[in-house]
Amino acid sequence: MLSKYVPSVDWLKRYNGMDFKGDLIAGLIVAIMLIPQGMAYAMLAGLPPVMGLYASTIPLIIYALLGSSRQLAVGPVAMVSLLVYSGVSTLAEPGSDQFISYALLLALMVGVIQLAMGLFKLGFLVNFLSHAVISGFTSAAAIIIALSQLSGLLGIELPSKGNVLELLTEAVVNLNAVHIQTVALGIGSIIILILFKKYVPKIPGPLVVVVATSLAVYLFNLENEGVAIVGDVPSGLPSLTLPSMSWDSISALLPIALTIAFVGFMESVAVAKKLAAKEGYKINSNQELNGLGAANIVGSFFSAFPVTGGFSRSAVNYQSGARTGMATIITAVMIILTLLFFTEWFYYLPQAALAAIIIVAVYGLIDVKEAVHLFKVKRIDGWTLAVTFFATLLTSIETGILTGIVFSLVVFIWRSAYPHVAELGYLEQEGVYRNIERFPEAKTFPNTIIFRIDEALYFANIAFLENKLEKLLDKKPDTNRIILDFSAVNDMDAVAIDELDELIQEYDDYGVEVNIANMKGPVKDLVKKAGWYDKYEDRIQYLSINQCVK
Repeated sequence: MLSKYVPSVDWLKRYNGMDFKGDLIAGLIVAIMLIPQGMAYAMLAGLPPVMGLYASTIPLIIYALLGSSRQLAVGPVAMVSLLVYSGVSTLAEPGSDQFISYALLLALMVGVIQLAMGLFKLGFLVNFLSHAVISGFTSAAAIIIALSQLSGLLGIELPSKGNVLELLTEAVVNLNAVHIQTVALGIGSIIILILFKKYVPKIPGPLVVVVATSLAVYLFNLENEGVAIVGDVPSGLPSLTLPSMSWDSISALLPIALTIAFVGFMESVAVAKKLAAKEGYKINSNQELNGLGAANIVGSFFSAFPVTGGFSRSAVNYQSGARTGMATIITAVMIILTLLFFTEWFYYLPQAALAAIIIVAVYGLIDVKEAVHLFKVKRIDGWTLAVTFFATLLTSIETGILTGIVFSLVVFIWRSAYPHVAELGYLEQEGVYRNIERFPEAKTFPNTIIFRIDEALYFANIAFLENKLEKLLDKKPDTNRIILDFSAVNDMDAVAIDELDELIQEYDDYGVEVNIANMKGPVKDLVKKAGWYDKYEDRIQYLSINQCVK
């Protein structure tokens, strides 16, 4: 029973030396990767770099115990960091005490939302975020993240707010003021990261960049030449603190908290399911919400901003041999040791190197292939991606994803309001009824229209059905019988039932009898309550079109 709520109980019971060997190697490698990434993502979120390390300790341990994935690497990620900055920077100056306070409150709110969704089994709600919306949003956010690092990469002051066009314009105008040493460190870091990722993937490129650039700054005194460095990183573990709360701050942060809760969960569960499929076990979406929610709630009391599962680190964790959540616990222990004994090693780390780490990390999130695929397969889905992409790129993160969600829901409503319908004919050799537009050789019957509806009927599409039938009757004025194929109709609302009832009576007055074939059980239950069995029992009991025709 306990394992239902604490999945780690299962793998701890069966834990052995072979598991520990794989987990130890994976935990160490991910920790080496996470230290520079965590600091970079904290900087992206507008927070002190050390908070990236804080967010990589307690939350990881909590998730390892409560999450259902054994290989998911939880921690700070670029997307969530950008959302934190986007939401909190409207309320306080980035880096200020007030900003930090809001970020911790945001982590608590995200955790509460996720945990509540998990406990009430509301994981299905994220299904309303279509893949096209997520892909468009992610690609645009990746570009925004990369461009937000131009200031650190070029060594010039750029506006922290504004859309992409404003940022690019400002960067071009100030090109003459770029800091050459900073640019050299930044471009060099990007080249190292790309080369190591392509040719030496087993060696963590971010670690090489941290060591190489820190040495360069130290040996050539580049900090005295104007190169911005991380500077003093506080040592020691974060103290237990209670995020400051007020109704005003909670209401102001609620939209971004909901966005992070949904987007973070989507990102996390997507990679968790892929890894679980490879290992032959199942991911419990609601338990994932419990694990992430608890991680964010507890983390908020230890100076951690919102975390979730990351694509790249999870892939590295899995490829390095992670067998259970113990790998994540080992990663957290390594970060704790770093906070206790090694923070002074990061004093000379240039901010340009952190900017480079972020830029290379998010490059893979720009998914051009998906856009091309969607436009090729289903154009309207491609437009959903495009609308979300440009709305996010040209307005704001929150507006972009909200626009995408609204657009996708409008598309869904439009599709259901104008469902696919077809006039059917009989293919004698195959013994089936098919759309006469696709099968012109299909046999039709004198004075009879056979009509199939491929959608549930409700108030928004019943008028569409009526119009289609009227047009068919205008083309075939000698019709005295209509057979409705309900094989694809799995539901009807009360309005549709009443409207169709009136239509059947109206056609009776015109001398056109309406029959219904292939009516499913749930629909029969509904029309029975509406009294159809008394009126039309002999017309709605046909188990097939063939039976109805004969």
